[in-house]
Amino acid sequence: MRKDSLAFLGGVLLFQQLSHLPDIRWALLLPLFAVPYFIFPRFRVVIVAAVAFLWTLWHANLILATGVEPSLEGKDVIVTGRVAGIPEIDGVRTRFHFAVETLVHDGRHHPAPGVVRLNWYGRPPDLWAGEGWRLTVRLKRPHGFMNPGGFDYEGWLFQKGLRATGYVRKDPGNRRLPGLDEAFSLHRQRQVLRHAIQDALAGAESQGIVTALAIGLRTGITTEQWRLLTETGTSHLVAISGLHVGLVAGLVFFLARFAWSRAGALPLYYPSPKAAAVAAMSGAVLYAALAGFSVPTQRALIMVMVVMGGLLLQRRRRPSDILAAALLCVLLFDPLAVMSAGFWLSFLAVGVILMTMSGRLNWRGWPRWWRVHVVMGVGLAPVLLLFFQQVPLISPVANAAAVPVVSLVVVPLVLAGTLCLTVLPAAGAFVLGLAVMILDWLLPFLDWLSRRDLALWRQHAPLAWTLAPAAAGMLLLLAPRGFPGRWTGVVWLLPLLLVEPPRPRPGEAWFTLLDVGQGLSAVVRTRDRVLVYDTGPRFSERFDAGSAVVLPYLRQQGIGHIDTLVLGHGDSDHVGGAQALFDNISIGRVLSSVPDEIGHDGVQPCRDGQHWRWDGIDFRVIHPLVEGADRGNNDSCVLRIGPPGNRILLTGDIERAAEGELVRRLGPDLRARFLIAPHHGSRTSSSRAFLEAVAPRYALIPAGYRNRFRLPAPDVLRRYDEAGIRYYNTARHGAISLRIDGRGAYSGPRSYREESRRYWRSVLNGAL
Repeated sequence: MRKDSLAFLGGVLLFQQLSHLPDIRWALLLPLFAVPYFIFPRFRVVIVAAVAFLWTLWHANLILATGVEPSLEGKDVIVTGRVAGIPEIDGVRTRFHFAVETLVHDGRHHPAPGVVRLNWYGRPPDLWAGEGWRLTVRLKRPHGFMNPGGFDYEGWLFQKGLRATGYVRKDPGNRRLPGLDEAFSLHRQRQVLRHAIQDALAGAESQGIVTALAIGLRTGITTEQWRLLTETGTSHLVAISGLHVGLVAGLVFFLARFAWSRAGALPLYYPSPKAAAVAAMSGAVLYAALAGFSVPTQRALIMVMVVMGGLLLQRRRRPSDILAAALLCVLLFDPLAVMSAGFWLSFLAVGVILMTMSGRLNWRGWPRWWRVHVVMGVGLAPVLLLFFQQVPLISPVANAAAVPVVSLVVVPLVLAGTLCLTVLPAAGAFVLGLAVMILDWLLPFLDWLSRRDLALWRQHAPLAWTLAPAAAGMLLLLAPRGFPGRWTGVVWLLPLLLVEPPRPRPGEAWFTLLDVGQGLSAVVRTRDRVLVYDTGPRFSERFDAGSAVVLPYLRQQGIGHIDTLVLGHGDSDHVGGAQALFDNISIGRVLSSVPDEIGHDGVQPCRDGQHWRWDGIDFRVIHPLVEGADRGNNDSCVLRIGPPGNRILLTGDIERAAEGELVRRLGPDLRARFLIAPHHGSRTSSSRAFLEAVAPRYALIPAGYRNRFRLPAPDVLRRYDEAGIRYYNTARHGAISLRIDGRGAYSGPRSYREESRRYWRSVLNGAL
């Protein structure tokens, strides 16, 4: 079982490395592997891996076969369908999944794209799961930022089976259709419970956490609460996943066995352990249903079913066999689960717990509960570094205190209070209030822990080759007592911690234009210095490019300090992410053309003549001439980087007026090999005279996919073509990187979207 499970996992992982989706007809070979599996036992590992590969192909094709037609992107279409799930409301918009049944454009029916993710801005009517609606919407295919270290939004949509996103247009024809689809009755009941919890806990700071523990909806958890849960390693406590589902199943099992064993003659007809196993499985299913059978809950439920199924079948298995069987079942049910960090963390956590609780480690004098948390913190560290570039060192202490409180006290209170709300609202509100009272004590304690020195370890993303020795090191550290050289596992972990990512050589500069949507952010690195130019836009109170793109990129690269931050000018698409950088990373000098608008102490004005030299690379501000001219875009800081003949010209949002000034003042000295397109490729910029003076070989355009300004403008692209300038667009290519040195050599530009191609990303199908 263990070999088969690992072989199946290997086949799934192999498929996930593909850049193109193979022909679905290969999946028709699946039945042909049944007989060879039994006839050729020596080749079972290969056969199982091949089956996993084709099984994943089948699942992936089912998702990618749906979607919106490219010709319909950005056009008003009329869709009918059902609200599929519980809508999320954040005060500015309502976000919901919509199962499209029909799609019409200009009177013609088109294939329905399946389930789509819609935003309805303003104050839409109340939406309920299962309701039918006729809506006018605009759709686009899945598209997200593509940056090193960034979140793979396209992969997240793919894993959830969402093949289009969009928003509802204002239209008098938008209307609710009669009837409710009973297929969504579970979600509707959960929505009723959400409203009941909100009414019962109106104004309570921990309302979002209670809702998450009761019905699996975590949208009400505040940004600050997520911070302290993440930095203390306790975020798993607010997810209805392995810990809580297992707890409920275990509690029901022991209560049912106790009650059944004292139920007269019933144990003679059906053994108490079997009856308890059935009850535990039922309890786990009910709790998973409360969470809407979310993906983490499905994994936990499958694991419970495997364990309890072994009891029902009276088959005594080693814990590792049970874990392997659960792994195989999860992958058979959803092979795309490997795309989730939660998948790896949950199975590794269970594996570490089994090794710890089985007495294989020598922990004489240590309480068993404490040793579990210590070993968990150590065992999961490599995976946490891989996915998040941070490890909460305070996690064992935080979990040792929080897990018993939340699992043994808060969760039972939340479940009891939620059930009471349906019959005795006042009693339910009282019980939920007790849960809130305990959380209001626990959260300040976690916040205190998170602010201790060395509470959180942050570092660069591990290099790929260091993962193998790290895995070997963890196995050695968790080996049985008496295993020779067990503690040498620490040595095997050292490359993971000490080997740094590559960095520029002396006299070399690495430039990366980040993909931040319709905005601008760029990072320039020399051997020992870092400059960040602009920080991208702010999209909402909880989402900005600084925290979603710039910081993850810097952390992935192992950058913990910004020597100079240049904020070209004050528009939100350039400075929207600045506060996230001020709050989370040390910054030396800040330059801006609008220092008074930045809202940060010590911001200096940028103006012509400022220059410095880092590690053999020259940096010079060549615009604006004077401070405080208040000319908007034309006051943007313009930065020239590198030696003559091999320069990068960062132009911000300057337009023709500023371009003309630069041409008159600098003439041939404007020449640069790489031009960051002024004003995102707007027709108000990139004048012919300016392009002739700069004479770039490459133009890099920071623009958002299908942005509302329709940039870059066709006229600008035509001028680039006429001048023989090759252009790259972040909307098409993701982050764009290049390298220059003082000797005139250069490499790039390189497209991160192209370098990290995967079959589920839109560029593969010509979407960009």
